Parts: sequence; C-alpha cells; structure tokens
Amino acid sequence: MGPVTRRPVAWIVAVVLFGEALGVAALHWFLGVVVDRRRISLGGLDPDLMSVSSKTGGIVLGLYFALCALIVLRVALRDRAPTGPARIVLIGAAVVHALLGAVTWGLVGPGAFLFMVLVLGLIVLLLTTDDARPVSSPPAPTTP
Repeated sequence: MGPVTRRPVAWIVAVVLFGEALGVAALHWFLGVVVDRRRISLGGLDPDLMSVSSKTGGIVLGLYFALCALIVLRVALRDRAPTGPARIVLIGAAVVHALLGAVTWGLVGPGAFLFMVLVLGLIVLLLTTDDARPVSSPPAPTTP
C-alpha cells in the first residue's frame, strides 16, 4: 500500500481515536461516579479509592488515546509515516487494542470485539505503509 492510501486511513484513525479517547474517559468517569454514589465495594476495597482510581484511569487512558490521535493527525497532515517515539506510542496503542479486544469478547460481546479489532487493523495498516513515492517515468524523447 502506498502513500496514496495513508492520508485517508490516518484521518479515519485520528477521528476514531479522538472519539475513543472521549468515550473511554467518559465511561470511566461515569463508573467512578456510580461507585461513589452507591458506595460499592469489591472484596472490601475502599469505595472512595475505587472511585478515584476509576476516574484517574479513565483520564490517563483517554489522554493516551488523545496523544495517539494527535500523532495520527500529524501523519495525516504531513503524509509521512510515524517514526521514533511516535511509532512506539502507536505500536503500544495497537497492543492495547488487541488486549482490549480479547477481554471485550467475553465481557461485552462480539460487537465491542469487532470494534477493537477494526481499530487495531487501522492502526496496523497505518504503521505498515511506506514512504516510497511512485516513480515517474522519464519524459518521452522529442523528435526534431
């Protein structure tokens, strides 16, 4: 796959990751509020600690996905593959989506699994594009 397809894929991945960042942060915040209001405790854990942990984890994961989205947005704007630390961050995001996909099949269902696999596939597709530009043929010789 050449650079012609990198830019559209990058735009799609950026939008999906921004949406996922907001969704993950909102979901964890909601879960923290539920734990706090209902005073839910799992195995004797402090409900306040569980609430703060859920909210903090959601914010951290949401910021991580937002960082990934910004990296991918930069890829879309520059039409250049990510390199160095940016590439490592995106590989980490792919691994996170693979692990979340494995967990969501059992806990949430096949729909969430398919979404995670789709995002994983888009990130891997973005990471495997090359920067090789199509070679143009030399101009045809002119006759006098």
